[in-house]
Amino acid sequence: MSSKDWDTLMNGVFGSRGRFTGSTGEAAKPAPEKPAPKADPLAALQRNADAMTEALQRQAQELADLGLHNRPSAKAQRAEQQAAEAAALSGQLTRELAKDGLLPQKAPDPAEGYTPAVRAGFAGLADALNQTVLGQEAFIRQLCMAFRRPYVTGVEGNGPKNAILIWGPEGTGRHFALRQLAAELARRGLAASENVTTMDLALYPGPAQEKLFLQDLYAALNDKSGILAFDHYEACHPSFLRLLACLVQDGAAPLGSRYVLQKGILVDAGTALVADAVKSLPARGKYLVFFSEKGPDALSDRFGAGFAAALGDVCAAAPLAPESRTALAAQQLNALAQRCKARLGLTLAVDPAVRDEAAACYSRQNGSKPILAYVERIFRSLTQYTLEYDPAPGTRLEVKPGEGGLVLAPESGEAIPLARLLPAGGSALAQVEAELNEIVGLAPIKDYVLSLKDNVLVQQRRKEQGLKSAAVSMHMIFAGNPGTGKTTIARLVSKYLKAIGALGGGQLVEVSRADLVGRYVGHTAPLVNQVISTALGGVLFIDEAYSLYRGEQDSFGLEAIDTLVKGMEDHRDELVVVLAGYTKEMQEFLTANSGLASRFPNFIEFPDYTADELLRITRLQAKGKGYRMEDACDAPLLAYYARRQAEDAATAGNGRLARNKLEQAILNQSRRLVAEPNAPLDLLLWTDFELEE
Repeated sequence: MSSKDWDTLMNGVFGSRGRFTGSTGEAAKPAPEKPAPKADPLAALQRNADAMTEALQRQAQELADLGLHNRPSAKAQRAEQQAAEAAALSGQLTRELAKDGLLPQKAPDPAEGYTPAVRAGFAGLADALNQTVLGQEAFIRQLCMAFRRPYVTGVEGNGPKNAILIWGPEGTGRHFALRQLAAELARRGLAASENVTTMDLALYPGPAQEKLFLQDLYAALNDKSGILAFDHYEACHPSFLRLLACLVQDGAAPLGSRYVLQKGILVDAGTALVADAVKSLPARGKYLVFFSEKGPDALSDRFGAGFAAALGDVCAAAPLAPESRTALAAQQLNALAQRCKARLGLTLAVDPAVRDEAAACYSRQNGSKPILAYVERIFRSLTQYTLEYDPAPGTRLEVKPGEGGLVLAPESGEAIPLARLLPAGGSALAQVEAELNEIVGLAPIKDYVLSLKDNVLVQQRRKEQGLKSAAVSMHMIFAGNPGTGKTTIARLVSKYLKAIGALGGGQLVEVSRADLVGRYVGHTAPLVNQVISTALGGVLFIDEAYSLYRGEQDSFGLEAIDTLVKGMEDHRDELVVVLAGYTKEMQEFLTANSGLASRFPNFIEFPDYTADELLRITRLQAKGKGYRMEDACDAPLLAYYARRQAEDAATAGNGRLARNKLEQAILNQSRRLVAEPNAPLDLLLWTDFELEE
């Protein structure tokens, strides 16, 4: 090895100012101190390691050349052996540094082709993934092929490595499979990061989200992850989908305005002239993955035929076969046992019948999600058991079927029903139905709400059997006088639809004209879209909806109605809209837009309360506040309520009339108790109500 190469080798290990700085054997004189330029220490380590490897390779080549012409001497053989040992040490050092995160990892460049190293990295990849992603062998094979493709075909410029559609029914493990693949690629050195960056395109339903979309897209394209996934493209605004189509087809998304970078964030520069304007967002060699429950035809309808043609691969996940469902259930229960041991200190055994019951939870509509939820409920029960009984570490427990459901059986003692240990306990559907039955009156309304379950359950059964489901519009209009329970029923409708599986979120978003109509031109549509986005998965309740339409001259109100109608159509499977108002005004409101009446087929009239119902409401509210009413209150209150409802129920207030009258009685009782300190504190007399003749 030459003196120069030896210096290069040592400097690569210790740095240019380390102990070995010359070739004479004497310590070199220190050079004058100069301010060191700022440098990335990880990059410097990588350069030093590369220099050392290069020197060793050059030395090995020189030794090989000498061996071609002359028989190597013992000294040359020793030098060659030393060089080989040093090369092995260098490689090991580099691998250890990279493993500890002290060297930046770099994925293979597809431009270098399908090299032996890349081929070796992909070898056995599908088999490794099939160990964790169960029952999807064909899908995994397609996915591995999609990620191997750019190394075989090459990549043009700064475009994407590949554009991939992953589609299939809900709960088939599509997202999980991609995360597992990313982690395995990083472990094999085929990816710089094991992370998958995901953009939920449902967050950008309208043009008002343009800046947010571009900022998020820029950040996603410039992070360290090599995979960018897009979810829910069906709910994204078309203008943003066109940018994504350009990203796939042309390798970059063009920007229609001037943008600059400020502290790493993309900012609109407006009309200002800037030197370093960002004109486009390149794909930067990322894998672009689009998730959907629909196939390539639906994707082509939204993005265009050119986009579909530019896709490199289409990977389809299929519903799990029965044996795969059983294997998945066993896998999840094994993971549960390990989780209990690590987290709770419990040794858990599971009866095989529990595995079969978990596997039977699989459905065509929700896929494997019910299996995961089943196992999670068991874990929640075990955490509650740990909190209540504080078992000793290593306590052995068995989960097995019992009378009325699963039980938790300790080695000694009685078995405990898991349902009793669930923190949330009880059926959400039963709770909502109980709340509905507690409401006074409104029998026709309650019958209608309860009937919604029948259609939803039938459609779910059709989906599970592979039949097409007939979605029925559940948008409603609640018409009636004030205080007839419209808002109360709307809240219960949102909870009820969630409980029966018709809605995902179950929240109630209550708004009025002030929340939907803007103050200037161009302000209304973004407001409405923002409200709709907030209500997705739940119920949007618009009280006094007729106030949105104040005649043909009310352009802002008409714009709000038009935007609402479009939003209902775009999100018909994710949103239920309930409009409330007076009967006459609501009938006039339906004429504001030609498509409005057809989108609200359920016109529900809320009747005024009778005197008997108002008395029952008064007693229930008094009980809820900790009071009781003497029996002598009934006759005068009945007469009072009957007279007020007959005179003008609209202005009397219905249920609000009962609430106001009770609050007045509580105030009068307080004044009476000052003069009668020994009187019962919880008793309301009929004289407390001040019922005028």
